[in-house]
Amino acid sequence: MTKMNHSTLRVVLTSLFLALSITLHAQKIKKSDYQQAVDNAYEKYKTLKEGKNADYIKELANVDPDIYGIAIVTADGKVYSAGDLDTRVSIQSISKVFTLAKVIEEQGPKEVFDKIGVDATGMPFNSIIAIEMNEGKEINPLVNPGAIAATSMISGVDSAAKWQNILQTHNDFAGTELNVNMPVYISEANDNLRNQAIAHLLKAYNRMYFDPVQATDIYTKQCALNVNAEELATMAATLANGGKNPITGKTVVSPRTTTFTLSVMATAGLYDDSGQWLFGVGLPGKSGVGGGIIAVSPGEFGIAVVSPPLNEVGNSVKAQLAIYDIIRELDAHPYRIDPKN
Repeated sequence: MTKMNHSTLRVVLTSLFLALSITLHAQKIKKSDYQQAVDNAYEKYKTLKEGKNADYIKELANVDPDIYGIAIVTADGKVYSAGDLDTRVSIQSISKVFTLAKVIEEQGPKEVFDKIGVDATGMPFNSIIAIEMNEGKEINPLVNPGAIAATSMISGVDSAAKWQNILQTHNDFAGTELNVNMPVYISEANDNLRNQAIAHLLKAYNRMYFDPVQATDIYTKQCALNVNAEELATMAATLANGGKNPITGKTVVSPRTTTFTLSVMATAGLYDDSGQWLFGVGLPGKSGVGGGIIAVSPGEFGIAVVSPPLNEVGNSVKAQLAIYDIIRELDAHPYRIDPKN
């Protein structure tokens, strides 16, 4: 396997952008063609050997790099998929989305705005400098400092109650019972000194709302939840459906909550490449270093791709390319506007 060359990905994405501009005025693809778009993307990238598994969490380096699964779940509960749908990977930072949604649901968007912030930091996801520069303010819940703060805000009288709240929230979004990948959790818990430092620094700025050690542990555990592509797509589709799981029919969060959650995803969901992602795909998305990426087409569908090898920024190489292709083929870029006359 070769290490992903960031400039190589840029060249590929540039060609995709050009192709997108050519097809913007094409007739909208029918929903019956979702499966064809998924199949095309799967076949196109299944032999790609770019990128490298994350290894700063030691257990992630041992994950099979050939895992590759794609799933779309529509807002009316139809499922279209290809590839490996059985193997699960740790959800990692994608979990931040659903903990954020629960905090918004419980406490309202103003509490998140005031106590965490919603601005992209312009720095790496685990930056300590971003905290210092803003004295713990004006971060967002999709980078590590904001995510740990969000975890500390989740309701529960103690650590166990907070964890059960987070776990149930993720189960409700996925429509199934998720399990913690214990080897990943143990590996990450043994090496999460930076996240512990972040939590204590936030505490020094009065931006932590529960014990920093326990909050960091809960956060680490939520990142180790195991998911496959279809479960991730269902979680994304629940957001696409205004907070109601389209498979189970259970209302998980309100439409108001999804509005604010998707807004943060759009601006800060793919680490340092969030701007490039929104430029090319136009959809709120979130990546995780376990190899997953989700995207949400509001009112239409959720899409997820799982493939562990990452680029230099920490986003799955295959997942990005597959989603770019699928959105182009479905003509689903939300900023496409047809003139009225």
